[in-house]
Amino acid sequence: MADVTEHGSTDVSAPFEPRLAWRGGGVAGLVATAAMGIGITLVELSTLRVVIAGLYGLEGSLVAGWLAHLAHGTVFGVLFAAVLADPGLHRVTEWRWKTTVAGVVYALVLAVVGAGIVMPIWLGAVGFTTPPSIPNVTVPLLVWHLLYGLVLGALFPSVADA
Repeated sequence: MADVTEHGSTDVSAPFEPRLAWRGGGVAGLVATAAMGIGITLVELSTLRVVIAGLYGLEGSLVAGWLAHLAHGTVFGVLFAAVLADPGLHRVTEWRWKTTVAGVVYALVLAVVGAGIVMPIWLGAVGFTTPPSIPNVTVPLLVWHLLYGLVLGALFPSVADA
């Protein structure tokens, strides 16, 4: 989020003085991941218990799946804040709808690249018994990431200065 300077009675954003709102990104990422995790839990619990936990060799542990998922989503929330700190995007967070759209686009890229390509490779590398094929992009995967992006983008402007 850019620093704001006041000129007369109008606030003007300073586009070349970006400030990484990493705490806000982390908070928004954590909340968005919790919402996404609830969606996964309701629809396909084995994704958390088997696949996500399997990334760390802990296949079958729901607690490990949840903790890994929360950690990943929080880190990706911080990375979202870093993307929005780019001077070319300095005014996106002034409009919640723009930040929400940015969150959705970001999350869908994560779905395709992260979950669809990197995750199957990672699972194969750690010896997961049946890693998904590449690309592993399914409708539930896209919906879960859409939920993540909606919450991340909608919440971020409110917590960016936290």
